[in-house]
Amino acid sequence: MKKEQREIIENLNLDPELYDISYDVPASKLDTFCIGGVVGAVVYPKSVDALVRLLRMLLTCDVKHAVIGRGSNILVADDGYDGIFVMTGQLKKIKIDGSTLTAECGAPITQCALLAKDAGLSGLEFAYGIPGSVGGAVYMNAGAYGGEIKDIFSECLLYDARTDETITRGCDLMDFSYRESALKHDKLILLSASFTLASDDPERIIQRMTENMNARREKQPLEYPSAGSVFKRCAGYYTAKLIDEAGLKGCRIGGAEVSEKHAGFIVNRGGATANDVLYLIKLITNRIYELHGITLEREIIYLD
Repeated sequence: MKKEQREIIENLNLDPELYDISYDVPASKLDTFCIGGVVGAVVYPKSVDALVRLLRMLLTCDVKHAVIGRGSNILVADDGYDGIFVMTGQLKKIKIDGSTLTAECGAPITQCALLAKDAGLSGLEFAYGIPGSVGGAVYMNAGAYGGEIKDIFSECLLYDARTDETITRGCDLMDFSYRESALKHDKLILLSASFTLASDDPERIIQRMTENMNARREKQPLEYPSAGSVFKRCAGYYTAKLIDEAGLKGCRIGGAEVSEKHAGFIVNRGGATANDVLYLIKLITNRIYELHGITLEREIIYLD
């Protein structure tokens, strides 16, 4: 199958001026979990227009693919991904016009927060330290420390696979809710996004960013590879607290462990496989359902 993926890409005759291409790449080098089998073909568009052109070709040829930002919220199967990865890491332009920050989909959301701070613009402090891209942050309405993407979101440029058009959508059409957006349910790929920020003293902004980062270091297992919070928050409950009270903190299968520091994280303590993580997720969901009748909803995305 990996050979087939390579042949598909070669048959597309992609212009090397527009794309970088790698073959047979371990997913462990593409995601923050450092887990996963081989991806037969990985394509890096060098511009937003090139991304749209590639998506159009893949859809026309009915080729299985996944658009990946910084790989901070994914778990790839041990057998690898049976399709093609489209990585947006080279699409990272960021510009500021007045109180509006606009960034391409592959721009690191933390870099956006830093540039906003330098410009004396507040609103992205909550995103400082989040390891994902702008595309991923909008896709899941990322949030922390009292802030969410929807709070500052202005509009975005999207590729609509259903109509083969690029369209602009404002916040009212994005269906934002807790860790949800229209991107999760419609065939829409974010190309760039704009955020409306507020003027503030850079010193006060950096103070808030520093406080958030210190809290992350204190409470989250940043010393080990992970994909962030494994489960969504339960209505009326703190998911990590439920897992902790169930006696699962520190529970380990193979190289995967429920973090001793934060039970909402599963970490790779060394040599973890995707199956180790999946078994641990199943153990947690079964235990919480048995104890509380609550069905935990997974936040990380499994790709196979």
